[in-house]
Amino acid sequence: MKNIIIPVALALAPFFAVNAFAQSKGEADPAGAKSILVKSATAAEKTDAKAKRKTEGAAAAREDSGMAKMSRQHEGKAHATTKAQRKAAAKARKASAQAAMSKGEITSGEK
Repeated sequence: MKNIIIPVALALAPFFAVNAFAQSKGEADPAGAKSILVKSATAAEKTDAKAKRKTEGAAAAREDSGMAKMSRQHEGKAHATTKAQRKAAAKARKASAQAAMSKGEITSGEK
């Protein structure tokens, strides 16, 4: 019995020690370092602030971002080559790839 009491007491000691080291019921901040209370905004102030944020957001949305400028650079521009020229170039690339494959320069699966 004596052999069981000592290990059980050691195992239960942390449960009782928590209360011994717990904070007292006193003031958590006795030095008075709490933040100053701020008066809540009125409904009119909230609507004014919301309108201001909305106008600022609309102005920011109108400004050009880098990606928007890049996408508009190519807007309305025609291709440098015609469609027929692009098709002819594609045929030439395909023919050269087929010729290289038939010679064994390109292994199967690489085109």
